[in-house]
Amino acid sequence: MDRIASIALSAFFRRLAMFVIALSLTTAASYMFATVVQADGFDWLDVVRITLMAIAAFWLAWGGCIALFGILFPTEARPRVSSCPESRTAILLPIYNEATGPVFARLEAIMLSVRNSLASDRFDFHVLSDTTRPEIAQKELAAYQNLLARLGAGGHLFYRRRETNTGRKAGNIAEFLTTSGGAYDYMLVLDADSLMEGETILEMVRRMEADPKLALLQSLPQIIGLQTLFGRLLQFATSLYGPYFARGLASVQGREGTFWGHNALIRTRAFAAACGMAPLNGKPPFGGHILSHDTVEAALLARDGWTVRLDPDLTGSYEEAPANMVDYAKRDRRWCQGNLQHSRILAAPRFRFWSRISILQGIFAYLASPIWLIFLLASLAAPLVASPPVYFDGRSLFPVFPHPETATALALLFGLVALLILPKLLLTVRALSGGSAQGFGGPVRLFCSFVLEILLTSILAPIHMMFHCRSVFQVLTGADSGWPAADRDDGSLPVSASLSATWWMVLTGAGAIAFCHEYVPELFYWLLPVALPLVAAPLLVFMTASVRLGRVTQKLGLFVVPTDTRPVIVADDMRKALQETVIA
Repeated sequence: MDRIASIALSAFFRRLAMFVIALSLTTAASYMFATVVQADGFDWLDVVRITLMAIAAFWLAWGGCIALFGILFPTEARPRVSSCPESRTAILLPIYNEATGPVFARLEAIMLSVRNSLASDRFDFHVLSDTTRPEIAQKELAAYQNLLARLGAGGHLFYRRRETNTGRKAGNIAEFLTTSGGAYDYMLVLDADSLMEGETILEMVRRMEADPKLALLQSLPQIIGLQTLFGRLLQFATSLYGPYFARGLASVQGREGTFWGHNALIRTRAFAAACGMAPLNGKPPFGGHILSHDTVEAALLARDGWTVRLDPDLTGSYEEAPANMVDYAKRDRRWCQGNLQHSRILAAPRFRFWSRISILQGIFAYLASPIWLIFLLASLAAPLVASPPVYFDGRSLFPVFPHPETATALALLFGLVALLILPKLLLTVRALSGGSAQGFGGPVRLFCSFVLEILLTSILAPIHMMFHCRSVFQVLTGADSGWPAADRDDGSLPVSASLSATWWMVLTGAGAIAFCHEYVPELFYWLLPVALPLVAAPLLVFMTASVRLGRVTQKLGLFVVPTDTRPVIVADDMRKALQETVIA
């Protein structure tokens, strides 16, 4: 059996095992829930609730299986060699109305790191600007000319600005391919907030040279540089849990792996031949140019027989992320539209089975929140349509319907939510027992950070759910997210911005509490963990966007990540370059 057949067979059995485990857990949960709700007889609302429960339970079980497989199946060891690559690679930096100083500081740091590696002359850097604001474009050109002169990078550093940014980022890269792509064997695609070490880039090129069928190699970016409480929480969670979830994905990817749109190396000719994407019929949000193009590009490459692979062991790859919940929700709004738009291409001809599963996962990443919300609303409505006799409790003029099974059913719901905690607990135990706890501040601080992370994410979960529900509603009602520039400041927010973003959640949470107290008192205390965070949403969003609270956790040794305890040279070079730019 050749290597490709062995990879396919191994992936098939692992996928089958994951599906069986998730389906078994879903069946058990659905049966338990059906047993509870049928105590007083079935009605149409019970059928709705059981269906929603089954879908939500499968989604939770699927995520738990990915984490479990990340523990059971370590990343395949790939020996590193020190050969000098013969191929030519273009490092692409697409930008759009970005803060010029930080963008070119990151670029300088990457260039210096590549220069210190072998075969630096085999790499060229291309800044591909889609900037629409003239004042920013002038700053970009000046920064490019300054960097070109200071590093003596003539012939290796290029800047191009499109007058019309058709197709957004995908169109930007497509234009590069048609004008300059033929000069390069590979292209490394970055985001404006990407950082990568030269040795990592070199290793990715070596791996692609060693596998002629490999068309896309995705590294595992680590989040760095965030100072707010929310940012440090996000950094800790992705640093502790992210590698295991990535290993879980890699264990079942076969030759149809994932592409996250940046910090990935691509075989230029394969991409140019396979990944041309015409706009979808109709207007946005479901028509027009494909917004989340990365998942589709991975599927197109796999469809043409190329290998797409995620290698979680490729460290030295970094990115930033939204530092507060409002900016995080804005980014999710774009991603939500792009992922729901994929429903138009889910049945595209010749897509591989696992590529369709990846697309479906992206869709359900956002549909899961409305499913949970509708389930909660159906549980609140169930007593109002139930058949038991009406009585008055003497405290209210409104009737109360006794329906104790509903409270038990909601208890089962929170038991299912506990499935979200169990994988994190297993991964924390693994870190504590595997010797990696020192990178997170030591065993005691790691455990305290884990407990605090579970507490904070549980409190913030209803707010994230409502943001997702609003995004899905906006997409389904035809609202287009457009192409807003990313906000990459320190992430702090004034109270007014927090209130403006979440006032509707306060009304929703308060209304739910009042309704439940009057009409469904048996569910009152079960609803509070969801409703109270919504009432306090402006305060929670404001506090988690605090840089001061982030520094407090840092001083206490909480939410420490390995990049806090060891030097990241490329990040240090970026900060140094940024300081020099400010001084100049």
